Amino acid sequence: MKKTLLIVTLAASSAWGFAQAQRPNPDAARPNGESSEDQRKRPDFERPRFPLHWGYVANSHGPRPIWMSFDLKPNGLVKQGRVFFDSTSYRGKHPDRQGGNDGMKVDKQGNLWATGPGGVLVFSPEGDHLGTILTGQRTANCAFGDDGSTLYMTADMFLMRIRTSVTGLGF
Repeated sequence: MKKTLLIVTLAASSAWGFAQAQRPNPDAARPNGESSEDQRKRPDFERPRFPLHWGYVANSHGPRPIWMSFDLKPNGLVKQGRVFFDSTSYRGKHPDRQGGNDGMKVDKQGNLWATGPGGVLVFSPEGDHLGTILTGQRTANCAFGDDGSTLYMTADMFLMRIRTSVTGLGF
């Protein structure tokens, strides 16, 4: 069976009516991307056309900037989550790199491309930091486009792009 991934990055998660009790992780004080069964019940939520197996949540809250990974039950509810990457020490090593944990995409190899301090951080499926695309700006979101090997990034007043050696999931 082919495994699929859900990444929901909602900049306006409060507009979707999330309450603290509905959040899958109490450590995520200010999550930027969330996935929950309640979202699927909303009439304005586009239902995925495939089964979901796991997802990510970006927490941009200063005291605990982390990315979480969650396995999903067959009904779409989250199982126990785990810290995928804690960017606290990364921020300490690079205090000049601005921006918080935010938008995310995944490539066909399962690597997570996540906007964060300094640009776009790339992680292996196991959560190892592989590298960073330094944008010099607070980078908010990213998306694969064109033939799937161009990564588009939004940062402050800029739209940037870079060719990659991988293809985004869904292409």
